[in-house]
Amino acid sequence: MAISWGSKRSIGLLYNKMLSGYHGSSTMAIKGSCSCSIMDDFGFFGMFLRRYSAASSSSSDQLSLIKQLRERTSAPIKDVKSALVECDWDIEAAQKELRRRGVYLASKKSSRMASEGLLALAQNDTKAAIIELNCETDFVARNDIFQYMALSLAKLALSAESHSSEAFAITPEYLESLKLNLAHPKLTGEKSVQEAVTELAAMMGENVKLRRGFTLSKTSPGVIATYLHTSPQPGLGRLAGILSLEVEEPSADLSILQSVGSELAMHVVAAKPLFLLRELVSSDALENEREILRSQAEASGKPKMAIEKMVEGRLRKYFEDVVLMEQKFIVDDSLSVKNVLDNLSKRVGFPVKIGSFLRLEVGEGTDK
Repeated sequence: MAISWGSKRSIGLLYNKMLSGYHGSSTMAIKGSCSCSIMDDFGFFGMFLRRYSAASSSSSDQLSLIKQLRERTSAPIKDVKSALVECDWDIEAAQKELRRRGVYLASKKSSRMASEGLLALAQNDTKAAIIELNCETDFVARNDIFQYMALSLAKLALSAESHSSEAFAITPEYLESLKLNLAHPKLTGEKSVQEAVTELAAMMGENVKLRRGFTLSKTSPGVIATYLHTSPQPGLGRLAGILSLEVEEPSADLSILQSVGSELAMHVVAAKPLFLLRELVSSDALENEREILRSQAEASGKPKMAIEKMVEGRLRKYFEDVVLMEQKFIVDDSLSVKNVLDNLSKRVGFPVKIGSFLRLEVGEGTDK
């Protein structure tokens, strides 16, 4: 550590004083009793330097420990120093203390709105899994530790059992009970998902929560196609489309299915379908829409017969808006999605169908 100007001046004055005393003494004085006084002065000076050096070394070590613990935990410097002082500068004990405090701090933040974050996707040849990890600000969503955690959770969700080609919901409670092996420089070791998310919240200084998860599997020959929009890195995004394309013949060219499937997954993100087929539109949704359309038609003052025709005509438009198979294909709006599948079936030589699809958006359904 560098010696400050004030310290240098004090040491210089002491040194000059001792030299002055030395030159003012006779040879006899050096050989006699005065020699002890001079040696005492030099002894005091040496002791002072040793103590100054020890203090400098100690201060340097403390700064090093603060820096190390800050890098390990990303906690505020004030909290890092406080934990180290409380634990007598034992870095391992201080890290545990910060984690203990972090659990408390995270619980205080858990009631705050968290509608930002990321969707994380993981997949293999037969299944895709997606999770939504939320935080309070987009700034935290861009943090590499947050993104690492989201991808780790998606990989864990991929291991969840599901035996249906339908989109299968995974509850946060189920995932939170599972163990996670983390290997990020600032977040390591085996811990439950709940512990890991709580620790992440403490590090980020925001409410962080695992909101939901889904898997989608294929039970027959075919492919699972995915698309992520606003993606900061592979496997992450703010909007996601997933669908399964199924073909009856195992020998069919799956590369063609994958190419068209990716375009259809992008279509799902852009067109926001709610149902796969017209027959799958729920009776409640259909009746609710019919009532809205009838009220709008009655406001025109036209006869009852005309009103019913208007309602039926507008219902057809409603189906085109919300039913995937009847939507205009975003890549070529001269075709419907049904036309695309018919053309694809001709190309591969076997019937191709969409088994299931899923569309997710970060924060949808929350009060932003």
